[in-house]
Amino acid sequence: MSALPRTERGGRTRAKLLEVATAVFAERGYHDASIVKITEAAGVGQGTFYLYFASKQEVFEEVVRDLNSRVRRAMFEASSGQAGRLAAEREGFRAYFRFTAENPALYRIMRQAEFVAPHVLREHYERIAAGYVAGLQDAQRHGELAESIDPEVAAWALMGIGELVGLRWVLWEHEIGNGDATMPPAVFESTMRLIERALTPQPGDGSSTEGRSS
Repeated sequence: MSALPRTERGGRTRAKLLEVATAVFAERGYHDASIVKITEAAGVGQGTFYLYFASKQEVFEEVVRDLNSRVRRAMFEASSGQAGRLAAEREGFRAYFRFTAENPALYRIMRQAEFVAPHVLREHYERIAAGYVAGLQDAQRHGELAESIDPEVAAWALMGIGELVGLRWVLWEHEIGNGDATMPPAVFESTMRLIERALTPQPGDGSSTEGRSS
């Protein structure tokens, strides 16, 4: 892997290359994209590209990691500090759908990563899941999640809900020409009702709705 830039200017150049590479990969696909197309769009020479990335494969993998970092940050900033797990879920999902509306490349890049860099795709999901599991475990300790629910299973199931609902009502709407498609409020509320019913402890499931100390 190429060395990280040592100067602020170098950091800006690398960030610009990642931004442009994201757009090129999303529009053309990995196999039709090229370093020439990326550098031309970024307005830099190929020599500059190789200061930051060793190959097209490497810049693609860094694009995946960059998108992962950005979407996790958006969800964390929205959900942290919320009063209770359900409120955190609501704001985390809202932030995810907003991010996908503003960055449709997320889905397109991850589809390609399944074949181009499967190890990085797995890393992408596992990093999201790790934070999710920790949050659900904390909610379970405080009686906000049924003891009968495995937090890891719940995390991956909730990730699946978010990804497929976003695919149907955000990305596909965007692809058929619905401009900057955003999640319809009615669909969002229906999704949240489903999640709330799945997570809320019920009488007899071994959890207390009054909460417990850890």
